[in-house]
Amino acid sequence: MSRRLKQDITLLHRVEFYQIIVITDGYGKHTVDFTDYEYSKQTLITIRKNQLQRFFKGSNSKGYLLLFTENFVASLLSQKEVARCHELFNKFLTSPKITLDDEDYKSVISLINHIEIEYIRNYDEFSCGIIRNELHILVYRLLRIKLKQGVSFAEHKYFEEFLNFQHLIEHHCFKTKKTLDYAKLMGCTSKTLNKICKAIVHKSSKSVIDEVVISQIKCLLINTSMSITEIAYTSGFDEPTNMYKYFKKHANFTPETFRRSHL
Repeated sequence: MSRRLKQDITLLHRVEFYQIIVITDGYGKHTVDFTDYEYSKQTLITIRKNQLQRFFKGSNSKGYLLLFTENFVASLLSQKEVARCHELFNKFLTSPKITLDDEDYKSVISLINHIEIEYIRNYDEFSCGIIRNELHILVYRLLRIKLKQGVSFAEHKYFEEFLNFQHLIEHHCFKTKKTLDYAKLMGCTSKTLNKICKAIVHKSSKSVIDEVVISQIKCLLINTSMSITEIAYTSGFDEPTNMYKYFKKHANFTPETFRRSHL
């Protein structure tokens, strides 16, 4: 089933679903959260809900694009398995780009072909369950590929705590940017929260907070017509000059320069 897209996908836009892109022919590049990733045949790109992406005009490539909601996956998988799925799509834990070898590429394409056939040709009362299971296998296949390529998804006692911290930042970063406030929300000390972040992503808790805040401000600069002053107050700064200094320090650009560069 096809539908007409309402937005220009060659401009940076927020993703409303989880996505898996698999390139089957040609080459080009794709932007995920302000980073450009070059791709060619046998490249796979994972994109998490609420990230920003951009397709480039004139890219000489073909492939598959799978879109699915978190609820679609959660309706079949256990809570632990959903957490594993989050590992695959989490920008703090791994790169969105995977280069597949011949064997892995064939296995991934086979699974996608089965999903496509079930959705387009055979759709009936059993199809939804079959597609969920195929997607389930695909996610675990990609986790195995990541592991073979040196990305460790070993069990860690702080993993769930880090995901909770990340979730809190994404929902409250315009209200507070203080590690202490998030530590209180999580029922721990600032020292413990910093230890959690160091253990999982090798960054301080403040660095993780700043990274999310800057990403959110960039979204406002690109996806809204709000003035810099309006964005400063919306993002929780008492004075526009404070946001200006904060943004320049962490993004290496002024807000105006960053906005102009993405028009």
